[in-house]
Amino acid sequence: MDDATRAWLISQLGTDTDLADLDQRYARLGSARAVALEILRERKAALVMGQPASVGVSSVVSVSYAENIKALERQIALLETGQPPAPDDPVDGDSSVGFAVIQLRERPRR
Repeated sequence: MDDATRAWLISQLGTDTDLADLDQRYARLGSARAVALEILRERKAALVMGQPASVGVSSVVSVSYAENIKALERQIALLETGQPPAPDDPVDGDSSVGFAVIQLRERPRR
């Protein structure tokens, strides 16, 4: 994995992500997008399965994880649609930006 891919993954997953784990997952899955999706799905599953979505003690405290779950779902949905582009994403022929040389010719006069 190159530095640009590692930086993209850290920007998607946070700075506390284990770099050795990222390298192992990247070697196994082959793309940064797949690594990010796998980790985010694991985080979402941990939130959904590990604890109730909200806890409240009357007149003392109330804690809700529902917004965190929704935020993870939104980020997963964006990554599944291809946004933001990862450095190792395949480039379509039509969407790549490039330069071309064209020749201008004078039209014959009538």
